[in-house]
Amino acid sequence: MCSSTGSAKPTVLIENDRVRVTEWRFKQRGDNTGWHRHSHDYIVVPLFTGTLEIDLGDGERIEATMQNGIPYFRETGVEHDVINANTFECAFVEIELLEARS
Repeated sequence: MCSSTGSAKPTVLIENDRVRVTEWRFKQRGDNTGWHRHSHDYIVVPLFTGTLEIDLGDGERIEATMQNGIPYFRETGVEHDVINANTFECAFVEIELLEARS
């Protein structure tokens, strides 16, 4: 998924023909996924309540408020770098839908 190396730690929990489930763990403020483009639709389930900073490129950055256990969905093609904006360790589970839509 990532085209550049970040400091957040990805751990693939499940991977098969249909889905890939990855836990992303950010040990400290500023840890990041690295710049990447999503090749599949995906769902994120935050394992914390707090804020992530999203670098959208071209100097554009936004803050995204996360609520523990409340998922969100994004479609294929999203490009960004996700950064821990908290003063504490945080994590989320990303579920990539590998099967194409019918």
